[in-house]
Amino acid sequence: MRESYLSFERRTTALSLWLACAMMVLACCLGMYQILSRFVFLQPAEWSEVLIRFALIWMVFLGAPACFRQGAMVCVDLAHRKAGPTGKRVLDALAALAALLLTGFMIWFGFEYAWRGRFQTISGLESFSMTWAYSAVPVGGIFCVLAVFAVLLDPRRQELETAL
Repeated sequence: MRESYLSFERRTTALSLWLACAMMVLACCLGMYQILSRFVFLQPAEWSEVLIRFALIWMVFLGAPACFRQGAMVCVDLAHRKAGPTGKRVLDALAALAALLLTGFMIWFGFEYAWRGRFQTISGLESFSMTWAYSAVPVGGIFCVLAVFAVLLDPRRQELETAL
C-alpha cells in the first residue's frame, strides 16, 4: 500500500511539475510575443499580459508540490540535525501538520474564492471567468496534500545536503 501510494504521488508530483514548467514556457513565449507586438509591430496585445500573469500564478501553485516533496517548504533543519530519532519523527509530524493546515486553508478558501469569482470576467479577456485564475490555488493545494503525505511516508532531506 505504501509503495503504491508513493508511486501514485511520484506521478502526480511529476505531472504538476511538468505543468508548472509548461506554464513557465507559456509565460515566456507570451512575454516575447507581447514585446514583439508592442515595439516591433506597434500593435500592443493587452490580453497577453493578463495571460502571462495567470500562467505565472498557475506555475507557482503547480510547482509547490515538488518543493514540499523535496522537504524544502517547511524546513527545520537545525532542530532536525540536533534531534534524536524520536525528535526527528516529532519534528516531521509537526512540519507535516503545519503544511497540511496551510494546504487545507488553501483548498477550502481557494474553492470558495473560485466559486465567488465565477461571474467576474478577466479584464482584457472578457470571455473568460476569473474562476480559471482562482482555481490554481485549490488545484495546487490538492497536489501539495499528496506530496505532504508522501513526505511523511518517505522523507527526503535534499536541502540539508547543500546546507552549510
